[in-house]
Amino acid sequence: MAIQILVASNHSSLTTLITTELRYEGYQLRIVDDSISALMALRERQPDLAILDLALSGASGLEICRRLRSTQQEMPIILLDESSVNHCAIAFDSGADDYLRWPASIEELVARIRLHLRRHGHGRRDTLNFQDLKIDLRTWEVYRGNRLIKLTPKEFSLLVYLISHPRQVLSCDRIIQEVWGYDFGGETNILHVYIRYLRLKLEANRESRLIHTIRGAGYVLREAFSSRSMLVQ
Repeated sequence: MAIQILVASNHSSLTTLITTELRYEGYQLRIVDDSISALMALRERQPDLAILDLALSGASGLEICRRLRSTQQEMPIILLDESSVNHCAIAFDSGADDYLRWPASIEELVARIRLHLRRHGHGRRDTLNFQDLKIDLRTWEVYRGNRLIKLTPKEFSLLVYLISHPRQVLSCDRIIQEVWGYDFGGETNILHVYIRYLRLKLEANRESRLIHTIRGAGYVLREAFSSRSMLVQ
């Protein structure tokens, strides 16, 4: 199961940078841009780690942190601060596990995420595997058996997301939101194009199909069945 991270920030440039890097790292993300959405997401399903913008609209990241700690939740929380004032002391007093002034190195943020996940028993996997498909998250290399497959960054992100949810039917809207990070307003052609690219590369040596279309529902990464439903392509 992929590690779940909540990212709560109303700064689009910050969110884009963080989510792009973390998706490359193989994490599954929930992105929200205000405090109400953040609290709702936390109630629906507690992530393995939360990244909260100190200046989040509505209740601040500090207030959300205090609320979480008041219910004794042990999930690691990293607070990001883009202001010119250092809020380090108040951040830790509110119950945050870490505090990072922004802008900072994205590599530093990723390193801190790994540290806190290890401390809470969530060791990051270096590889993802399904059938004869292997993804190395350290080198960004993809193998089908012994065959190395070259992917673009977006193809890689899409495949990581699919392999992180094996045998789960994923809607087109959900995939687009998670991989591209924003809503295309119901337009899913770009996803269909990238699925076709992945299939061409994964099946270049006539290997069995792994990415299947579920008509009217979305896509699923699963084994190829000998007896195939008329609903599956």
